[in-house]
Amino acid sequence: MAPKLILASRSPQRRAILEQLGIPFEVRIADVEELAEGPPHEVALENAYRKAAAVAGAAAGAASPAPAAPPAARRLVLGVDTIVTLGRRIYGKPADAEDARATLRALSDRRHTVLSGVCLIEEGRVRTAVSSTLVDLRALDEAVIDWYLATGEWSGRAGGYAIQGRGAALVRSIEGDYLNVVGLPVATLIELAPELLGVP
Repeated sequence: MAPKLILASRSPQRRAILEQLGIPFEVRIADVEELAEGPPHEVALENAYRKAAAVAGAAAGAASPAPAAPPAARRLVLGVDTIVTLGRRIYGKPADAEDARATLRALSDRRHTVLSGVCLIEEGRVRTAVSSTLVDLRALDEAVIDWYLATGEWSGRAGGYAIQGRGAALVRSIEGDYLNVVGLPVATLIELAPELLGVP
């Protein structure tokens, strides 16, 4: 039987991807302090772990079945953190429109890396992985940047753009997992927890 998946994220994109896969889940959000600096792979993994661990701890504390109750379903908590990097520089979610402008200028006509740390916690057992996708943005002039900023889509997006939305117009090419850039690397997730598909 597939475990009960708990998504430790408020991201609508991650919810949509899980729904697309037909994987049942519930959402529980834990506010944690996230790292913003450091080696990019370590930052993505640590932030994913913090999210999953906070929710896993809360879920464990809330689970207190009566002695006569049937065994509880397995609980698998998923934490994900997606960041954009250019070299060792991390570009997180822009603070405001001018920050988004500066980020898009920096990424314009250059290849950057999108990293997603994935952490699954089940009864204290921790499984982690990092997915990496290379993204090339087109050369963006100020008119295009102005157009994109006016959409408001940059808000809350690592790197200041959303490839699944109007931000697709900014992208020249990608190499790797598209869904990783959206926010949930499905191949990595299923490699870590193939039982989520409910396949015997």
